[in-house]
Amino acid sequence: MTLLSIGAAPTARSRLLLPLLATLLIIGWSSGFVGIRYARQEANVAVLLFWRTALLGIILLPFALAFGPRMRLKAVLPQMAFGVMAVFIYLGGFALAIEQRVPTGLVALISDLVPLAVAALSQPLLGERLGVRQWIGTAIAVTGVLIVSFDSLSFGAAPLWAYALTIGSMLAFAVASVLRRGERSLDMPVHQSLCIHSFTGAVLFGICGLFQGTLEPPLTREFAIGMAWLVLIATFLAYAVYYSMLRIYPVAQVSAAIYLSPPITMLWAWMMFSEPLTSAMFIGMGVTLVGVWLTSRA
Repeated sequence: MTLLSIGAAPTARSRLLLPLLATLLIIGWSSGFVGIRYARQEANVAVLLFWRTALLGIILLPFALAFGPRMRLKAVLPQMAFGVMAVFIYLGGFALAIEQRVPTGLVALISDLVPLAVAALSQPLLGERLGVRQWIGTAIAVTGVLIVSFDSLSFGAAPLWAYALTIGSMLAFAVASVLRRGERSLDMPVHQSLCIHSFTGAVLFGICGLFQGTLEPPLTREFAIGMAWLVLIATFLAYAVYYSMLRIYPVAQVSAAIYLSPPITMLWAWMMFSEPLTSAMFIGMGVTLVGVWLTSRA
């Protein structure tokens, strides 16, 4: 497969827009914790992920059909393959790992190393070379993530394949991000591509849910709040902004913002659930900010 850089060179306007888009990305990416916290107690993981992706696909479908180019099978199939990697494997892999008793802190840490894998892949596949300063920034950002996550890290007693699944899910999303930036067959309006990705994930999560018993959603207030949060903020906002940024900016620069999701997630937990803040969180956030700033410099 030939990878071609399809994004336009960043303009002065796009450089001014970067901080706003990065802020929206961090808010959406880190907010998944809130929705899962509400909904996880009401349903198993397969049911939760099925409704998370199915509802978003249903919301986007009228817009995908009414606006943008006609979605032909030749264009839809590559988007479905991307949806398998970026939605089903990424979200489902981490969820299954947690079900297999891989500690949540370790899963979160591995998932937040996506930018490191993206940085490593973007040079050989896209020719987007990172300078020395950006590699130093990446190292500093990873150090900040480790500081934030240190208190919650443990290795647990899960089967070995569950740990491998966690790493594989992270790598699958990194590969998908690079493909999204570089493959012309994935160049589709964001609302259309996200609709296809959501329905692809919903079908696969639905099959998993049926094998486990049922897809019937719990009719509770907590599940409804969790679904609304997951669909609108943690999925629509996060993925739509991420896909849009990949069309404009170098992929390593876009993904670097994800390093800030662990400390922002802890702020969500403090604001929504009164979980305590620690000095390590603030130190790690400061270190991560420095690393992200260095990595994001053009």
